[in-house]
Amino acid sequence: MGIIKSDLYRLSATQAAELIRRNRLSAQDYSQALLDRVRLRDPQVRAWVYLDEKAVLDQAKRLDSLPTDKRGPLHGLPIGIKDVFLTRDMPTRYYSRLHAHDGNAAADSAAVSILRSAGAIIFGKTATTEFASMTEGGPCTNPNNPKHTPGGSSSGSAAAVADCQVPLAIATQTGGSIVRPGSLNGCYGFKPTWGTISTEGMGRFSTSADTPGFYARTVEDVEMLARVFRLAGNMRSTPVPVGPLTVAGSKVAFIKTHVWPKAGPGTHAAWILAHKILQDHGAQVQDVDLPETFSKCSEWRETVVTQEARAAFLPKYLEDKSKIHDDIVKLVEAQDLPNPQKVLEAHDGIAKLRADWDQIARNYDIIITPSAVDEAPEGLKDTGIAVFCTMWTILHAPAMNVPGFRGKCGLPIGLTVVGSRYSDMNVLRSGEAIGAVFNRLQKQDGVGS
Repeated sequence: MGIIKSDLYRLSATQAAELIRRNRLSAQDYSQALLDRVRLRDPQVRAWVYLDEKAVLDQAKRLDSLPTDKRGPLHGLPIGIKDVFLTRDMPTRYYSRLHAHDGNAAADSAAVSILRSAGAIIFGKTATTEFASMTEGGPCTNPNNPKHTPGGSSSGSAAAVADCQVPLAIATQTGGSIVRPGSLNGCYGFKPTWGTISTEGMGRFSTSADTPGFYARTVEDVEMLARVFRLAGNMRSTPVPVGPLTVAGSKVAFIKTHVWPKAGPGTHAAWILAHKILQDHGAQVQDVDLPETFSKCSEWRETVVTQEARAAFLPKYLEDKSKIHDDIVKLVEAQDLPNPQKVLEAHDGIAKLRADWDQIARNYDIIITPSAVDEAPEGLKDTGIAVFCTMWTILHAPAMNVPGFRGKCGLPIGLTVVGSRYSDMNVLRSGEAIGAVFNRLQKQDGVGS
């Protein structure tokens, strides 16, 4: 691979890892190139809420000094950390006045500990919304156009990766905070099956929905993180896929879901174009309507998440309610919460839908659904709505945004690949297959631009 020093920041994690392995690139030089990129771009993007350049380079220097047999699978690769994961060497502040002066944690969160053990460079903390719970925007902007929102609470992680400030980042999703910012910023955003990555040391919102996940610019890079977190074959009854999936001959389901009427013109156009592209490449494409019972999912999810969020935020409220957002205060103080019978109905209904979804999903090789209402809306105050993501989150299904299209304003639009629970590696293979087709056609014909 020919390499120009000024282009180091463009490397995928896989490319950088190979160069480091072959001693053609040091962790220090790679980190410095990314720090230079941050200095150039982040005054506009504002993806980082904490970044210590010296600490980054100190980590890189230590990793460069390790003998080959002591190097992990992520050796020397910088990764952004959403500012809801505890870190022992940098503060965690949740974009909240309540934690504005917090120092470093006593220990890393589980996810950060795993990354550090694998040799990753913990690059810095990325911007979020307050407690990763608000639709009111944080400090970050969309790297494609700073006047437009970067999306939900994982916006800093998505923007940093999409803007080539880091090759990888971790994030969380309770509604759509991984998938939708992936679509709006233009990168792969992967939410694994719920429960497959530890949430220890991570800010909590809803125990039934909170899921850590990843951002990257290639599926190969997402797969690298998936292997580190041992997502491959995490259920013995789920066969681990071998080799690439080809679009030709694959059974592809397009599922609009019950919230399709909310789709904007950009998502409509991407949907039609993706349908045609995959058919032209030999896929067996079907439009699939889910059973009517799935239309209850949004209501049931709202009931469950509201109940759990109230419990999660009660300690914050009791600590100092004057330092948390008014919407959180109102939630904790609300008197009109669902009665226990309604909460039980929601939990039981969702549990049945999870099993029903698994049966439906197993009939197809690739399943595609919308990622977002449209391209990123203008304005930074409101991050928008995640209506196309919330169902898959509460169903605990693996889901990944696949970039490939653009809206009328020229901003990215992606589509989501989903699967049955614990089919994470198949979802990644599906995303890689269709992503390659979308990307190739974009380069040839300017598709979606």
